[in-house]
Parts: sequence; C-alpha cells; structure tokens
Amino acid sequence: MKTKLIHLSLLASLTIGSLFAQEKTTVTAKNSDISDNLDLRAVATVFGDAKDLEDFERRLNDPKTQISNLDLNNDNYVDYLRVIETVEGNVHLVVVQAVLEKDVFQDVATIEVDRDSNNRVQVQVVGDVYMYGTNYIYEPVYVHTPIVYNTFWVGNYRPYYSSWYWGYYPSYYSYWNPFPIFRYRNHIHVHINFGHSYHYVSHRRCASVYNNYYGRRGNGYERLHPNRSFAHRNSGYSNRHELDSRRNITTPRNRSEINRNNTRTATNETRGNRETRATPTPSRTRSEGLRGNSGTRVATETRTRNEGSRSNGNRQYTENRNNSSRERNTTVNTNVNRANSEARGNMSRGNSQSRSSAPRGDSNSRGSGSRAGGRG
Repeated sequence: MKTKLIHLSLLASLTIGSLFAQEKTTVTAKNSDISDNLDLRAVATVFGDAKDLEDFERRLNDPKTQISNLDLNNDNYVDYLRVIETVEGNVHLVVVQAVLEKDVFQDVATIEVDRDSNNRVQVQVVGDVYMYGTNYIYEPVYVHTPIVYNTFWVGNYRPYYSSWYWGYYPSYYSYWNPFPIFRYRNHIHVHINFGHSYHYVSHRRCASVYNNYYGRRGNGYERLHPNRSFAHRNSGYSNRHELDSRRNITTPRNRSEINRNNTRTATNETRGNRETRATPTPSRTRSEGLRGNSGTRVATETRTRNEGSRSNGNRQYTENRNNSSRERNTTVNTNVNRANSEARGNMSRGNSQSRSSAPRGDSNSRGSGSRAGGRG
C-alpha cells in the first residue's frame, strides 16, 4: 500500500511539473511584436475589394472595420494610414504609410502590381523591412478580378497621392484606441476574405522598381528609433513569417477551420460530460437488486450509487450484503408460502370433511323417514 502511495505521489508531481512547463511555453509563444498590429492578408483583402486607391485608403481607415491596430507614436490612438503611389512601366507601387506627426511618416507595407506582356496581373503585398523583416511577402490570388485593376492601365493615368496629413483627415475618419494584441488577432480574422488565397513567398517580383523608390521611402519612425527595427527586436529571425513558425502561433487559415475547431471543442466537452455521468453507475448490483422486493431494490440502488466509486473490497461487501438480504427474503418468503399452503390445505380438508358429513346426515335422515313411512 505504501509503495502504491509513493508511485501515485511521484506521478502527480511529474504531471504538475509538466503542466507548469506547458504554461511557461504558452506565455512565451504569445509575446507580441509591432508587426502583429497590421495583418497583411487583411490589407490584401481590402485592396481586392476597393474600386480605386482612394477607396482603398478609406477602407484601411474605416472606424467600423478597424483594419489597423498600429500606434507607433504611442498616443493611445491608432495611426492614420495614408496611401501614395509611384508608377514605373507596367508596375504600380502602392505604398501604405502611417502618419505619426507633422511631416513624419513611416512606410508600413507596399502593394506591388505588375502586368506582364500577356496581360496577366501579379500582386504582392510586402511588409516594410523595418516593420516585418526582409522578404515578408504575400501573394493574393483573388477569386474575381479586382475592380481597381481597371483604373491602372489607362491613358493619361495620374498616380494617386493622398491629400490627407497630420491633423487634417476625411470626415468619415475618427480616432479609436488600439486593441490588446490577442483581441486584434481574433478581430482581424473576421475581415479577411478566406475565399481568396494568400501564398507566402520569399522572392520579390518588382525588386528593381522598389529599389528605385527606396531612397524616397517614409522612415520617420525608423530615424527616431533605429534600434527598434525587426532585426533588433527579434534577434536570430529574418522576418515575421519565421518568427511565427518559431513561437508556434496557431491561427486558423479560413473560417471553416475556425468553425471546425469550435465544433471539435464542443464535441469533446460533451463526451467528457457523458463519460463523467456514466462512470459511477454499475449495472451488476442494480440488476441483482431488482430480483428482490421493492424495498430491497431501492436500498440496493441507493447504496450502489453511493459506494460504486469505492474500492473492490467495498464492492464485495455490498454484494455479500445484497446476497444475505436476498437469502433472508427468500427464507421468509418460503416460510410464509409454506404456512399459507398448509393453512389452505387444512381449510380445504375441513371444508371437504364438512361437505362429506353433510350428505351422510341427510341420507340417514332420508332413509329413516322412508323407513318410518313404510312401517306406517
């Protein structure tokens, strides 16, 4: 018995230790980064739904959808994201910049749209190297051709340049406070159209066009905080994609996967509840209790449910107790049945004797009467 207790205590200590280790790992895996505050797949979704770049900028800053969660200047308000564009040949380089102060901007991402000689359009959403690391790129594949393509390759095209700046914003825009990171992750998945595909790649198609733009990029935040680049924030990781794979952030890829996970969780909880309810209900003792009278059955069921989860010794005691009560009931019932049968036998004998004596008396009387009549 002592050996069993020692083994049980060791097993419990190992289980508790593993639980604490898992808890520590989970906390480490949920460490946040600046790049967590703007999901590039959501940016790709908004771009595919926009009718032009002005509409794209409006959708990025819509207070109802809250696509961005960036607060780089730490004023407890999400930064306004403006859109500017540069064109080189068939390549349209759409730049998303955070407005931080007067004449201070920081590039967040670029959307590079390229049309080849066969009129096939390729789109890449690229995170800024300061924000997301090197070559953090998503290639969206849209189910339907985005309307915004129709505005790009036309005669006398003028590149879009946002007219909004610090302290001067459109009427639809209003400030909102940033979410905690875990809430933003849950919130942003509602605004990602998973009917499209988002392929991660590490090769930039329009590298030469971007290199020509690089000297004009907005880097106001980077100049103020040179030690907060992705390379300094996450030493040993090349970009956000590698960081996600190492810290094991499990995010659903589509809405069906989210629903599937919820269904599995509900099913497991239901199974657990069923197993918990079904465990303390043995059937053997209950079936034996049904053989006795009603009083024995109630007592047996109550005792079995209360003592069903105990050791084997208690189960044997319960079974012996049921057997003894069943034997007593059998003996009592047998004696009662015997007494009843004997009483019934005596009663039937007395009745038969009385019945047999009554005819004899009648016959004797009748015989005497007839005899007396003959004599007369």
